[in-house]
Amino acid sequence: MTVEAEAGRLEGEADVPGWEVDPDDEWGVAVITTVGRQLKLRREAAGMRAGDFGAAVGYGEDLVYKVEGGKRIPRQEYLDRADEVLEAGGLISATWEDVKKVRYPKRVRELGKLEGKAIEIALYECHIIPGLLQTREHARAVIGAAQPPYSPDDVERMVAARLARQSVLERSPAPTLSFVLEEGVLRRPIGGTMAWRQQLERLLEVGRLHNVVLQVMPMDSDTHSGLDGRIELLKFPDGTAVGRSDGAFTGRPTAELRDLRILELRYGTIRAQALSPRESLAFIEQLLGET
Repeated sequence: MTVEAEAGRLEGEADVPGWEVDPDDEWGVAVITTVGRQLKLRREAAGMRAGDFGAAVGYGEDLVYKVEGGKRIPRQEYLDRADEVLEAGGLISATWEDVKKVRYPKRVRELGKLEGKAIEIALYECHIIPGLLQTREHARAVIGAAQPPYSPDDVERMVAARLARQSVLERSPAPTLSFVLEEGVLRRPIGGTMAWRQQLERLLEVGRLHNVVLQVMPMDSDTHSGLDGRIELLKFPDGTAVGRSDGAFTGRPTAELRDLRILELRYGTIRAQALSPRESLAFIEQLLGET
């Protein structure tokens, strides 16, 4: 299991015709290869050339070849349009149910599965706002700043994956979520003033949810046990848990009881040193008023 918090847009995706296939995702590659093969067979059976078919569905010939060759993950509108053009009676459109499960990177899907099962999620973040709390524009700015840079297509795919994980905030029954953020992170206007304001407003919105505790570690605080990096803890209904810390156990996920106790001790100490939840929300409101 991994608790690596890695990389959207769930709406308005039509400007990007498809996603790259993750070569390390064997199941995803198999799904996309099968869908692509079926599309090619149906196109050929209809007597259509790739260029003509591309023009009919509204995409370029190169993309048609990539989708049919299992090199590109088609979006829903591509499959729906192909279904109409090839008169497939809904059979092509129906493949979206499988395609949508593999449209995000494998490691993000694995993380989303863990978060979807967890009854408690605790996270201390020292350098960025956690992905579960990021707005679309903030996530796009953070991911787009990577070096070497991702392609625009990959940026959108990773942003979409990051935002998709936020469905955990709306889950029922609601999990218990706890976040501790450094003040310096909140003061960095990533994406510009407007994006920064939207991000602060999002933090206030989430911080007021009944199942969320959001705290800020002030810059004038003394040293604490999170100075060497992020700490994550996920707890599950069966009593098991998994955790990770940048500064412990070589940064790898651990499910060992002794290791988890150490992480819980560190996280508890951090929470005790941070501003209270009420003080933290008041501080964020003050920052918002200063922008």
